[in-house]
Order: sequence, then structure tokens, then C-alpha cells
Amino acid sequence: MKSTIKISGMTCNGCKSTVESKLGSLDGVYDVQVDLTKSEAIIYSKNPISFSLISDSLPSKYNVVSNGHVQDNEIIKSSKIKQLRPLFIIFGYISITSILLNFKDWNLTNAMLDFMGLFYIIFSFFKIIDIKGFSISFRMYDPLAKKITIYGYIYPFIEILLGLMFLIRIEVNIALLITIVILGITSAGVTQTLLDKRSINCACLGTTLKLPMTEATFIENAIMIIMAIVLLT
Repeated sequence: MKSTIKISGMTCNGCKSTVESKLGSLDGVYDVQVDLTKSEAIIYSKNPISFSLISDSLPSKYNVVSNGHVQDNEIIKSSKIKQLRPLFIIFGYISITSILLNFKDWNLTNAMLDFMGLFYIIFSFFKIIDIKGFSISFRMYDPLAKKITIYGYIYPFIEILLGLMFLIRIEVNIALLITIVILGITSAGVTQTLLDKRSINCACLGTTLKLPMTEATFIENAIMIIMAIVLLT
């Protein structure tokens, strides 16, 4: 039986060998062919291989985003939602914390600034865990990171600085303007990636969590940009 799957995160021949080895070790699989240019793997097996089994067999760097069977569409949709769950949970925690910090003496502006500060601090943490892996994933869709490699390495530290500026209330207007610029650039790249229907990882939470590039990535950036514009005006 032949199964075709899309795998993001493969960047070199070493990745190709790793994926072929991991998938080739699955029970019933007798051949695996990986095409780096297409980010694609073809699995030949005696019986159908489940989407979850394929995904679980690979290191966290790689993300299985689809396969060639129509009957697996619901599994793919379910898996994508499951993969995005950490993002939704983190957004929930940030939102609740921002509300609680300003609950007694409610101030919407302060709540929004706290949300943005916490957003940057928490998201930068996940990026710094594997900063090299983040920079590689980031420049696959961010226009500025594609042109200036070092930008991918310093971006998490820019987030830390912005987070502190919002939380401590230092030069807030400058932080808001920077937010609009850098997230605007990233959003442009995300939009183009979605329009091109390319299957790549989202680097918003680094490489520790396998998050597929979806509309949720655009929405999270849009929320921050809208907040920045509202606070400036």
C-alpha cells in the first residue's frame, strides 16, 4: 500500500535520512522515499498506517501535516486542532492573568499592556529553548528573517525587551510602534504562506511544540497589531 504524506521541518539530507529511518522502522513498512524539495514522504506498507502513528514516530522538529488518503481528512483536521491546543491554552492563561492583575481597579489599557507584555515574555521563552531551530523555521516565512539571518537569532530577545517595556511601562509608544512593524512583517509572510498553501511549521512557540502554520498564526499576530493600534490612538 502506498501512502503520501507532507512533512514540514526537513531542511537537509540528514533530515531526510532521519525521517526515512524512523518511518521505515514502523511495523509493516517496507520502503520509504523522501523528497526534500516537495517536503514529502511516500510510505510503502502492507497495511494502512495511521496518521497519529506516523506523527508520533518522528522527532518534534518534524510536523506531519497531511497525507494522500481522502478518508483521513477528519483525522488530519482533528490532529491539527490537537496540535494547536497549546497555543489556545497559552492565550487563555495570558488573558486570564491580564484580567486578574487589573480586576480590583479595572483599567482596560493596563490589561491590554499586561496582555502584550506577557505574550512576548512567554512566547520568547519557547523560542530561546531551541534558538537555532527557531531561526531556521522563522526564516521559512518571515520576509526579514529570510534576508537577514541574524534577525532570527535576535528576534526572541527583541520580544523579551518589548515584553519588559510593556510590563514596566517604559517607552510604551515606541514598543507599540515596534510591535506593529515586526508583527506586520511576519503577518505578511504568514499570509503569503497560507495563500501558497505551503506546509511548514509555525515558529511562534519555537520548535519544542509542533505547531502547523494555520490561520491561527495570522490571528494571534493580528490581535497584537490591533491592540497596538488601539493603544496608540
